[in-house]
Amino acid sequence: MIVYLKGLLLTGARRRELSSIQWSDVDFRWKSIIIHDKVEEERIIPLTPHFESHLKWLPQRNEYVFSSVTSESGHIEAPTRAHQRALTIAGLEGISLHGLRRSFGSLAEWVEIPTGVVAQIMGHKPSATAEKHYRVRPLDLLRKWHTKYEKWILEQAGIEQPKETDRTVHLKVVDGGK
Repeated sequence: MIVYLKGLLLTGARRRELSSIQWSDVDFRWKSIIIHDKVEEERIIPLTPHFESHLKWLPQRNEYVFSSVTSESGHIEAPTRAHQRALTIAGLEGISLHGLRRSFGSLAEWVEIPTGVVAQIMGHKPSATAEKHYRVRPLDLLRKWHTKYEKWILEQAGIEQPKETDRTVHLKVVDGGK
């Protein structure tokens, strides 16, 4: 559950978008996640190093990344108790699950991520003509900024950054050693 909660803060995804991602939506080779979104049909966001390092260790019980053995859907539905427990441990109050998504948008300003990049990662519709018609951001450009955000968050929390070799070893396992 902690990986899911971290994921909300690190991806800016809506809680149901993140809880329903399937293993087939996660591409460890190309470092991306397909988010099935309520605004468009889907969007592709970068799979950042720290979040990836957690996903690769999750059990693969069914098709869902954040699986649940008790919910009818097969994935987590109401992570409220775990969220409240995490807030208590951290000594925080009043941060909702959706507040983690809002925090992504707000904290991105600390690393000066362009607002259009933040909006695209979060799945917001473009608000200006230039954004709608003239801005094409490939995944690698989103990754540059998204990774910078994740690195800053981890620095603020005093969490060690994943090493590139950790990611390479996992690629060999996922790709069958090729």
